[in-house]
Amino acid sequence: MSQESIVPSELGDPAVQAAEVAEPGAVTIVVPTFNESANVRELLHLITDSVPARLPCEVVFVDDSTDDTPEVIQEAAKDCPFPVTVLHRDEPVGGLGGAVVEGIRAASSDWIVVMDGDCQHPPSLVPELVATGERVGAGLVVASRYIKGGSRAGLAGSYRVAVSRGATWLTKSLFPRRLRGISDPMSGFFAIRRSAVTADVLQPLGYKILLELAVRSRPRQVTEVPFVFQDRFAGESKSSAQEGLRFLRHLAGLRAASPVARMVGFGLIGATGFVPNLLGLWALTLAGMHYVPAEILANQFGVAWNFVLIEHLLFRDRRRHRRWWDRAGRFALLANADLVLRIPLIALFVHRFGMGALSATALALVTTFVLRFAGTEALVYLPRRGRGGPDGGRTARSAREKTP
Repeated sequence: MSQESIVPSELGDPAVQAAEVAEPGAVTIVVPTFNESANVRELLHLITDSVPARLPCEVVFVDDSTDDTPEVIQEAAKDCPFPVTVLHRDEPVGGLGGAVVEGIRAASSDWIVVMDGDCQHPPSLVPELVATGERVGAGLVVASRYIKGGSRAGLAGSYRVAVSRGATWLTKSLFPRRLRGISDPMSGFFAIRRSAVTADVLQPLGYKILLELAVRSRPRQVTEVPFVFQDRFAGESKSSAQEGLRFLRHLAGLRAASPVARMVGFGLIGATGFVPNLLGLWALTLAGMHYVPAEILANQFGVAWNFVLIEHLLFRDRRRHRRWWDRAGRFALLANADLVLRIPLIALFVHRFGMGALSATALALVTTFVLRFAGTEALVYLPRRGRGGPDGGRTARSAREKTP
């Protein structure tokens, strides 16, 4: 990851001089960008017009662009009365959310404001976000489109409006306690105290970083201010079906963060495995295979199905601990051991404890399920020790330049 700092040679703004910026800034504005060269000059102009006179600031762009966005930022920053830093990532790990986490790590102020680079989030609201947080002692201040005074006017088309409302309803339904007091968990515009977030606990995937922060960091007090979602200054939205799928995977990963939720998800996924199992058994016996080897082979279809879903929905954040073939082999071994263990357990329950065949089978299913879940957690997805997680796309190449 390369880093460049652009610091103006003269702070010509009297309000900035009067503030005597002893520290790098009272607020760090983090802006993740991906091919926003047509917007960043206007964004810096809007920040210059509305933020420094009321609140000393610095701006950190975390850029994943494949165009000339970093160069445009550097040129535009020469006219800004505040420090501007460009962090260009060689690998966009975690998508937009990962970029925000990198910006949080680089921030030097007590307050961090996250906003998009397409000018749909009005910079004039930045001082109010910080002032509101200071006034009520909040750790997180969300700019909401869905409270009185707010509007989603800038969402283009009824389809995007419907998707936004649907995603909001889904997230609030899945996390009713952790999102209490947040009417707009899909907002990408918010202020958070640096002391309220630990970047190392975040595991972003895609562009809904506020949800990640609210669920994993759990700021003690949350408040909101209304804002009107603006039209894009230039270019087109980066939303896509692929981002939608990443969002759903992210939701599943967040929801499965607790052991109880993982066990429930493990059971539901296991139940879906009966479908490929039965289809495989039907196809193999139809082809003339004896039902015993057909059942053994068909069971592997269900095992493979369950492994893929569990990998992506329950244990995405632990997959780096072992290579995929190691995880797959261990998972298959546990899943097939379940079959071998179940028959002796049923016999034990029937002959030793005098249980009926049906109740013995049900109890054996529950017992082997719990053992298989515990074995999967401990032997396949053992949590990593020490500090884990992606490195945010850092490479050995790191340069710092100051432009007068």
